[in-house]
Amino acid sequence: MSQINLLTNERIVDRTNTEYYNALRTNIQFLGKDIKVIALTSTSENEGKSTVSVNIAISLAELGYKTILVDADTRKSVMAGRFKFTNKITGLTSYLSGVAAIEDVIYETDVENLNIIPAGKVPPSPTSLLQNKNFNIMIDVFKEYYDYIIIDTPPIGAVIDAAIIAKKCDGFITVVEVNKVKKKALERAKDQLEKAGSKFLGVILNKVEERDLGYGGYGSYGGYGDYGKKEEPKDKKKKRNK
Repeated sequence: MSQINLLTNERIVDRTNTEYYNALRTNIQFLGKDIKVIALTSTSENEGKSTVSVNIAISLAELGYKTILVDADTRKSVMAGRFKFTNKITGLTSYLSGVAAIEDVIYETDVENLNIIPAGKVPPSPTSLLQNKNFNIMIDVFKEYYDYIIIDTPPIGAVIDAAIIAKKCDGFITVVEVNKVKKKALERAKDQLEKAGSKFLGVILNKVEERDLGYGGYGSYGGYGDYGKKEEPKDKKKKRNK
């Protein structure tokens, strides 16, 4: 296996907010052993779902859970531009299209217990590719080997891909940027995913300023809570979440 280095990649690994991701990890643990395959989505772009997906996967792996992170945002992958690859790689789309075997698209990382499947090349028809039997086979195989399968999906408000993927998962979580998404838009996204046959696990309120932590977000793993990611002052960092 080739290796993807995460721990030195500040463009997507957020060590300044480890305690928040550990709190999210604890909430995931409390969901029960039957919740192993989790899709993360958002209502629109730039809400931070990919960064959240990576850091939750790292948090789970660091606690000793065998974890695999699947980048299923095959249309506009954020991770593809931020990961540091040791050489040329293949990804999820190569496996789904039958070009590569599943073992050829799984990559080790510098985080013990964590593997990653990158999105791969943008396919001509992403939706059709996600609907083929290879995706189901992949999930079934991973359930036997991994404790958690975290799947980063496209925004549900942009394309139908997230609903297709979430249907194959044990449940979905929606990442919401604070003060950006209206409650009605979030409810529409939730309804769309539930109609597809997926279980709603909750909302992660993202990019939360410290002064806002007393505000009850619209749900956090099934209830109203304040879990989220504190955003650094704009003069100290460039915006890097998507």
